[in-house]
Amino acid sequence: MARTVIIEEHGGPEALKLVDREVGEPGPGEIRIAHKACGLNFIDCYQRSGLYPMNLPQALGMEASGIIEAVGDGVTHLAVGDRAAYAAVPPGAYSEARVMPAAQVCKLPDAISFEEGAAMMLKGLTAQYLFHRTTPLKAGDTVLFHAAAGGVGLIACQWAKSEGIRLIGTAGSDEKCALAVEHGADVCINYSTEDWQARVQELTDGKGVDVVMDSVGKDTFEGSLDSLKPLGMMISFGNASGAVEAFNLGILAQKGSLKVTRPTLFAHIADHDVCQEMAAMLFEKVASGKVKIRIDQRFTLEEVPEAHRTLEARRTTGQTILTL
Repeated sequence: MARTVIIEEHGGPEALKLVDREVGEPGPGEIRIAHKACGLNFIDCYQRSGLYPMNLPQALGMEASGIIEAVGDGVTHLAVGDRAAYAAVPPGAYSEARVMPAAQVCKLPDAISFEEGAAMMLKGLTAQYLFHRTTPLKAGDTVLFHAAAGGVGLIACQWAKSEGIRLIGTAGSDEKCALAVEHGADVCINYSTEDWQARVQELTDGKGVDVVMDSVGKDTFEGSLDSLKPLGMMISFGNASGAVEAFNLGILAQKGSLKVTRPTLFAHIADHDVCQEMAAMLFEKVASGKVKIRIDQRFTLEEVPEAHRTLEARRTTGQTILTL
């Protein structure tokens, strides 16, 4: 048996329940992992609320780290006793242990702690596909990154700096802006006190940026399009302020033949080999010190409802984990 956080109906943080669940043995292509720490992400809140509907009852949580306890037939990249970490479907990481598909579970280097492993996989692999698998980026390019002091944001600031890419961030307070700059942002705009769109134009001499990386969604979408240079790419990869509303595709032509994409991590990591390659690049960034994983909030399994409230109120910086 393993303590596991589930929902039986969609709703607010009060819908989260801590129960005992039987773990079982792994079948073909599966592993059983005893968790050491679990990651917390906005997608967990979307699934809990019903923005991303699921069949219920359902355990939550998309990333964790731990020790491999058992391996099913056909699994060759992991062995019993291996340190491991993952961002993967189906949900179920808010637990002491689970059985799950092995394909997206990655062997965790000794140089990276379990807490770092739990905090970095979903957001770090997101940064990897943003910078390497979505649109060509090279040293000297300029990226506008919203929520630059958040979990993905602080990784993205460091990632951009490590590759010579200029990152202009936005955040909601002077303290968060300072944190983004400390982690490698060229500059960070406080959108609560500044006109961030006008500031972006000023910082780019009126040319706009090459790429916008936007996890905020509805509130920033139109301004993000207006911040792009002609032929620029808008990467909308989250809905923190709500889903982007329908819009006329002709606007993209009017604003300079812009490109828009709405990627998800799980489409990028669906292939086992690709997932392992992406993870290897992430592990190199972290093990080399180019990207440091900052964990600013820790909660227990019993405190998951409060963790969700804190995340949704945007009172977090860096990474948030559940400790076991």
